Amino acid sequence: MDGIADMGGTPGWGPVQPPRKTEPVFAESWQGRAFALAILSNRVSGGNLDSFRHALERLDRAAYLEEGYYGRWLNAGELRLLDSAILAPGAVDARARNLRGEQVEEPPVPEPAKPDYAPTAEGTLRSLDTGPAFGVGEHVRAKDMSPPGHTRLPRYVRGHVGVVDIVQPAGVLPDTNAHFLGENPQYVYSVRFDSHELWGADAESFDLTIELFESYLEATS
Repeated sequence: MDGIADMGGTPGWGPVQPPRKTEPVFAESWQGRAFALAILSNRVSGGNLDSFRHALERLDRAAYLEEGYYGRWLNAGELRLLDSAILAPGAVDARARNLRGEQVEEPPVPEPAKPDYAPTAEGTLRSLDTGPAFGVGEHVRAKDMSPPGHTRLPRYVRGHVGVVDIVQPAGVLPDTNAHFLGENPQYVYSVRFDSHELWGADAESFDLTIELFESYLEATS
C-alpha cells in the first residue's frame, strides 16, 4: 500500500535528522509486527491509503492517544477489518481472553463485505486531459467548508487567502477515495500562507506552505 508509512505521525518543528546507521528500524520487535499487521489488515479488507487514514481519524480517544503510535496502527487495522466484516465485533477481545486462559465464546466469522473498489493505476498520481484552474502567483482562498467525512483540508486554513507557489501533478482525491466513491483526480497546489493571515497580527512572522487539492480552493475575486 503506497505511502502508508507517512500516516498517523506528528510532524516535528525542528530539522529532520537522518537515521543513524546503527539505529534499529523499530525500537521494539512488536512494533514491526504491528506495522505489518496494519498494512495486511488494510489490504485484506479491500482498503486503500485514504481509507486507512480515515480509520485512524475514527478511533476513540483511548485507542488513538493512550496506546502509542503503533497501538494506534493496530487499532486502525482492526477497525478496517470490522468495516469489511472480515472480523466480527468483539472477536479480537474474545480471542485475547481465551489466550489468557479464560473460557469465552467467540463470535462467529461473518460474511465479508469488502468495498467494490479497484484503483485505476498504481500509486496516487493520475493524468488529466484538462489544465489546472489556478496558476503560480495567483491568490486563492481555501474554502470554508466542513466535509462530513475524510478530508486533507486543514481546518486552520479554511477561509484564508494564500498564494500558489507550485502547481503539482494531479492526484487521487482523498475525500472520495477514503469512502470508495471514486478517485476523482485533481491537481494539487503548493499554497503559501502568511502566518498573520492565519493567526492574526500578533502571530510570529513566517510563511506556511500546504499542498491543497483543487476542489479545496476558490478564486479570490
